[in-house]
Amino acid sequence: MSGGARPHVLLEIITMIGKLLAEAIGTFWLVLGGCGSAVLAAAYPELGIGFVGVSLAFGLTVLTMATAIGHLSGCHLNPAVTAGLVASGRFPAKDMIPYWIAQVVGGVLGAGVLFLVASGLPGFDAAASGFASNGYGAHSPSAVDGIGGYGWQSCFIIEVVLTAVFLFVIHGATDKRAGSVIAPIAIGLCLTLIHLVSIPVTNTSVNPARSTATAIFVGGWAVQQLWLFWVAPIVGGIVGGLLYRGVADCGD
Repeated sequence: MSGGARPHVLLEIITMIGKLLAEAIGTFWLVLGGCGSAVLAAAYPELGIGFVGVSLAFGLTVLTMATAIGHLSGCHLNPAVTAGLVASGRFPAKDMIPYWIAQVVGGVLGAGVLFLVASGLPGFDAAASGFASNGYGAHSPSAVDGIGGYGWQSCFIIEVVLTAVFLFVIHGATDKRAGSVIAPIAIGLCLTLIHLVSIPVTNTSVNPARSTATAIFVGGWAVQQLWLFWVAPIVGGIVGGLLYRGVADCGD
């Protein structure tokens, strides 16, 4: 390697480290803010924020972080988003796995802080409470005393479709032909709407890093069902990315 090439490579490494740190911090905030609202505030006696509050919390975490780090890392905060952007050619495939690792690490750290806070309440049990984990069948939020609930097929379909729509909106909002100022708002509100639709079905994932972060602290069923909340969002993300690329190509 020539002496002139070394500074260039070093700069690339430093830039990538900055991007990965931004992704980790952003996903930390998404899990702490979004899942924290579900664990700590959703069912608070008489003053609980409910489904609407939790949905807004997830949307606000993305909106705030998109403004804070969008210019640094793109503010993916989600392996499905990264996969969708790779599929559409908007993001280099070689950087996908490092982004995934940063997102999962950040999410787990966010869930860890949430676990420490929640454990300060006497009688708290992550496994018994579900700790805002995603699930299907007996672990779908619509199940009553472990009976009923949406089956895995319904959960798979809604996670694929909603993630695909999310990626379509992300692509459109961040298209250089669109106004960049509105992008964080559009993306945040889209995630809010996604939660309003699907919290009763799966507790809303559309994000494998978010699902992994809470499942680790619940263990058991949450880890066993985690496959769906990796496969479905990533499939949906790729579909959404390819769909927008096809529509955009037709419009060029």
